[in-house]
Amino acid sequence: MNRSELADFLRRARARLGPSDVGLTAGARRRTPGLRREEVAQLAGMSVDYYTRLEQSRGPRPSRQMLTALAHALRLTEDEADHLFHLTGEQPPRREVTSTHVRPGLLLVLDRLHDTPAMVVTDCGEVLAQNALSRALSGDVLARPPRGRNMIRRFFLDPAAQELFPPEDRPERAREQVAGLRAVASVRPTDPEPAALVDELRAASEEFTCLWDEHEVAVRRTSTKRFRHPAIGILELDCEVLVNSHHNQQLVIHTARPGTESYERLQLLRVVGLQDLTTTSS
Repeated sequence: MNRSELADFLRRARARLGPSDVGLTAGARRRTPGLRREEVAQLAGMSVDYYTRLEQSRGPRPSRQMLTALAHALRLTEDEADHLFHLTGEQPPRREVTSTHVRPGLLLVLDRLHDTPAMVVTDCGEVLAQNALSRALSGDVLARPPRGRNMIRRFFLDPAAQELFPPEDRPERAREQVAGLRAVASVRPTDPEPAALVDELRAASEEFTCLWDEHEVAVRRTSTKRFRHPAIGILELDCEVLVNSHHNQQLVIHTARPGTESYERLQLLRVVGLQDLTTTSS
């Protein structure tokens, strides 16, 4: 616990707030700007002596409940609240916030990856955006009905999606899907989205149920995958996953190693696949 940094942070956070910012009456003119210590203590539900000792670098380590109360009393942003927890040696609380809004800057990056398949997905497997080469490789996911846009659901319940990987690779891919979903479900235990997906797949897929019961867990990171394209053949691609943890979104990029047969096939897919997309959309 960094007592001196914590004390300085609390003093500065208190000084920038006025009574009107927290719903208090200003009363008589104040000699110094900001809230009084007793006002912060009142808002946080703690004794004035306890809060004073924290500001004087001599207080005990606050509990997680007390830190949450302080963050609320001082109107801290999420980043500031995380900083408050870190100063006391605590891990910040997990925020179970899933957004389907893809930031414009991320969409711009996606569009500029013109020579490699890339897409934005949630940590639960919902596809939010694809670039043109991703659509050429695995189909236009966003053109499907909403329930057909989840990669994990489609992997286990849609026979057409199962054709995307060579049959001999399917067991490994299935384990990856289940282990990744378990990691998400454990991180977000009160979020109904991953729980509902697990319940649905356990009821509909014996394969998923058997793998789920093995209790394997793995966060999705770099890997190598083989894709089966009906016109191009097998492509062995390296998968990179860039995470935006605040929105539980991932930028998934597939690349082929230069000089390999898969690299040549990916270049061919860029020509043939995009032509097919243009024909389909016209």
